[in-house]
Amino acid sequence: MCIRDSRIFSQAPRKFRSKVEGKMSYEDFVWYLLCEEDKMTNRAIDYWFRVLDLDENGIVTGFELEYFYEEQKQRLEYLNHESVLYEDVLCQMSDIFKPEKEIMFRVEHFRRQRTLAPIFFNIFTNLNKFVAYEQRDPFMLKNEATEFPDYSDWDKFAQNEYSRLAMEEENPDNQFELE
Repeated sequence: MCIRDSRIFSQAPRKFRSKVEGKMSYEDFVWYLLCEEDKMTNRAIDYWFRVLDLDENGIVTGFELEYFYEEQKQRLEYLNHESVLYEDVLCQMSDIFKPEKEIMFRVEHFRRQRTLAPIFFNIFTNLNKFVAYEQRDPFMLKNEATEFPDYSDWDKFAQNEYSRLAMEEENPDNQFELE
């Protein structure tokens, strides 16, 4: 189990409502999904901050971030992706969020820069979104922002999932059939 999942299932970001030990209920899963897909909300910022705050002292330090980044780096290398030096990532994040004390991030830093908070959290907790960010097409992003200016990340996720499901329904030949 990856570090992120271990933190989620240790119930660090949110206590589960499930009656079954070590299992998420439907409500727990919905909370997770909302926080995963729209990291700009206060709920999501708090959730992911608590995932990264290993000692639960209200401060995410460079040591805690390095713990998460090391796993991401190993996964990048396993997939033959070029990894970015941790020190470079940390420098970029410090430049963006400007913590008062060097490499000591508080939840307020992410609330002040809420449009950039997803980048920070994805770098350390979601490899697919981190890679997508690194390989993004600025022209496509501008087109998306122009076409759907009021869409939140959740709205974009829901639209993509709806389109994907609609395509699956239209093309039943692409699905595997049991014989």
